[in-house]
Amino acid sequence: MKNILVTGGAGFIGANFVPYFIENNPDYHLVNLDILTYAGDLENVKEVENHSRYTFVKGDICDRVFVEELFSKYDFQDVIHFAAESHVDNSISGPEAFIKTNVLGTFNLLDVARKHWMSAPNQYKTGYENSRFHHISTDEVYGTLGETGLFTEETPYAPNSPYSASKASSDMVVRSYFHTFGMNVVTTNCSNNYGPKQHNEKLIPTIIRKALTGENIPIYGDGKNVRDWLYVLDHCKGIELVFQKGKAGETYNIGGRNERNNLYIANTICELLNEMKPKATGKYQDQITFVKDRPGHDLRYAIDATKIETELGWKADENFETGIRKTIAWYLEKYIYAL
Repeated sequence: MKNILVTGGAGFIGANFVPYFIENNPDYHLVNLDILTYAGDLENVKEVENHSRYTFVKGDICDRVFVEELFSKYDFQDVIHFAAESHVDNSISGPEAFIKTNVLGTFNLLDVARKHWMSAPNQYKTGYENSRFHHISTDEVYGTLGETGLFTEETPYAPNSPYSASKASSDMVVRSYFHTFGMNVVTTNCSNNYGPKQHNEKLIPTIIRKALTGENIPIYGDGKNVRDWLYVLDHCKGIELVFQKGKAGETYNIGGRNERNNLYIANTICELLNEMKPKATGKYQDQITFVKDRPGHDLRYAIDATKIETELGWKADENFETGIRKTIAWYLEKYIYAL
């Protein structure tokens, strides 16, 4: 039985990945390390809390000594690193936490793993020859697009927020450990995820929640900002595939090929809610309102997923219209009891 460290496994994407990975990889015992900030919730991984191949540990990746002790205790063979501060608005009001967690935290994990697995540059210790560090990143490192074009793995980095700058920095640290030390690393950069277990502050849960409570549904600016939407379970499948079959030192973009602007997202959710949980009077669309745009709001993100599709055989199972229906059904169940 091999031990794998998954960081940030109580957050949105990590908490969808953890049960999926445990179910599909019976040769692994998974240790979920999460500091449980506002964005991490053990309720997200309740379905595996008593699983024989699952252990939760509360802790901070910025604490080097703690990370070293964890590696000594569990003798990790692999790492999949989700843990990150990730909400752009929060990075505008408090950027320091993003630099600390996303840059220093990633460095700590990388460096401790390197020393645990390797005796010298390009030299793995016996038993760790296949040990891999998989870094989860974002398409926001590439900056913004105009009305046409797609982000590829060769797109130059041009981050525009403290969040994306911190993720770009962590990507570069990971890259350097491959080129300098010959460490077995892979990086995946994903488009906007949506689905069950996402934090309430994010766009899609906010639209659903505000709609159900009868509040105004806030849309930044003119609602024309475009994102490529990826259903979270499709992302999890892509991560597993890159972890198992990706080439060391390579980056793989994971995107859903589902470009939609924010106003379309809001209208689609409202239309589905009209069908799935009708209001007593009126329609949910009546609650949509426009609010002042946020600083540095990137106009458009869109990923070219050709590399992972052609080299590894991945493809998204959900389009936005099928995935959003599943997502709304999950949130209806959650919010109907909570509101």
